[in-house]
Amino acid sequence: MSEHIVRSYDADLQGLRQRIAEMGGIAEKMLVDSVAALARHDKPLAQTVIASDPRLDVLHREVEENAILTIARRQPLAIDLRETISAIRIAGDVERIGDLAKNIAKRALAIGDDFQPHKIVVGLRHMNDLVMAQLKDVLDAYAQKDTAKALDVWKRDGAIDALYTSLFRELLTYMMEDPRNISFCTHLLFCAKNIERIGDHTTNIAETVHYLVTGETLAIDRPKNDRSIDTSVEAGV
Repeated sequence: MSEHIVRSYDADLQGLRQRIAEMGGIAEKMLVDSVAALARHDKPLAQTVIASDPRLDVLHREVEENAILTIARRQPLAIDLRETISAIRIAGDVERIGDLAKNIAKRALAIGDDFQPHKIVVGLRHMNDLVMAQLKDVLDAYAQKDTAKALDVWKRDGAIDALYTSLFRELLTYMMEDPRNISFCTHLLFCAKNIERIGDHTTNIAETVHYLVTGETLAIDRPKNDRSIDTSVEAGV
C-alpha cells in the first residue's frame, strides 16, 4: 500500500474519531442538562436539550456514511476494518444516548411545576452521576483504545440497575399511597428508565471497545441487577 493511500486512510479514520468525540461531548451535555432541567423545573434548559438533538443526528449520519465510503474505497482488513465497524456501532449508541436525554427533557416539560418527591429526585441525580461517569470513562476508553477501562465500565453497570430497582420501588409506593401521584410518578419512572438505558448503551460501547482492540466479543454475560419486573409483579402492577 502506497504512503499516499496510508495517509488518506489515516485521515479517514481520524475524521471518524473526531465526529464521535464531538457526538460524545454533545451527548454528555444533553444528559447533564436534561436531569438538571428536571430537578430545577427549568423549561428553557429542557428546550435547549431538545434543540441539541438534530446536530447529534447529523453527526451520526456522517459517521455512518463516511465509514461505509471508507470500507468501499480502502477495503480495510483486521484492526483497520474493526475500527471502521466500531465507529458505526459507537456512533449509533451515542446517538441513542442523545435520544434518551432528549426524552428526559421532554418529561421535564410535561411535569412542569408538579410536586416531585425530593428523595426520588436526589436518587435520579445520583443515578445520573453514576451513568455520566460511565459515559465519560467509556468514551475515554475508546479514544485511548483502553480495554481495561472499558471492562471497568462494563462491570459497573450492575450498580445502575440496582439503583433503578430501588427508585422503581419508591415510585410504586408513592403511586399506591395516593392516586394523585400517578401522573408525575409515571413521568419520573420513564426518566429513571431512560437513565438506566443510557447505562446499557455505555456497556455496549465498552463491549465494542473490547472488540476493536482484541478482535473478540466478550464471552461472559454482562452484570444485571434490574429487579423492577419482580417488584411490579409483587405489587400487582
